[in-house]
Amino acid sequence: MNILVVDDEPLARARLRRLIETLPGHACVGEAADGVQALAACQQLRPDLVLLDIRMPGPDGLATARTLAMLPVPPAIVFTTAYAEFAVDAFDAGAAHYLLKPVSAERLAQALARVAPAVPHGLLLTRGSQKQRVLLVDVLYLQADAKYLTVHTRQGEWLLEDSLARLEQRYAPQLLRIHRALLVNVQHLTALQRDKRGRLWVGIAGVAVALAVSRRLAPSVQQAFERG
Repeated sequence: MNILVVDDEPLARARLRRLIETLPGHACVGEAADGVQALAACQQLRPDLVLLDIRMPGPDGLATARTLAMLPVPPAIVFTTAYAEFAVDAFDAGAAHYLLKPVSAERLAQALARVAPAVPHGLLLTRGSQKQRVLLVDVLYLQADAKYLTVHTRQGEWLLEDSLARLEQRYAPQLLRIHRALLVNVQHLTALQRDKRGRLWVGIAGVAVALAVSRRLAPSVQQAFERG
C-alpha cells in the first residue's frame, strides 16, 4: 500500500516512515504536519492509507478524517496517537484501525494486514511532473520499457518505476503475464484468437490493437481466458 504519514512532530513522522520501509509491499509516499497539508497531499498523491495523528494544530485528526472521507476515492485511515480516550470518536469518524504510540513494527504490520483487504488496489503513476493514483480496475495493460513501465489506463498513458515481476506477484491473478514485457488486466480481456501462423493474440477493451501472446505463455493465458 501507498501510505501518507500525518503528524505534527517530525520525529514521530520519521519513526513511522522507517517502520513502513521495513514492511514488504508498503511504501511511505509522503508526509504532512497538519490537516491542511494532509488534504493537499491526499489530493496530489492519492495514498491508499493515511496514518493520522489526532492532536495537531489547526484541524485535528478527527476533523481531518471526516474531510478525507469526502474525497472521490478516500484513503483508509489508521489513527496513531498517544491518547486512548479518542478511540470511540475515531471509529465514528471512519477509522479502520487505532494504534497507540509508541507504534511498534509488529503492531503496524498487523494493522496494515487487517486494513489491506478493504483498500482498493491502486498504482501511483506519473506523467511529467503530474502524479496520479489510478485504481487497478482502471489499468488496461502494462508494458516494460527500459527503466520504466508504460501503464495504459482508461485515463491515458502513464509511467511507473517498478518491475513487471513484482506487480505480477502482488496483483495476481488480476494482472496476467502474456509476454515477457506485457501484463494485462484480466478484467478487460474481450477476445482471444489465433492468426494463420498459430500465434495467439488478446483483445483488450478500449485498446484498438490486439496484443501478442508469447508461445511459452499461451497455455496459461488460454486457461485464464476460459476461466474468465
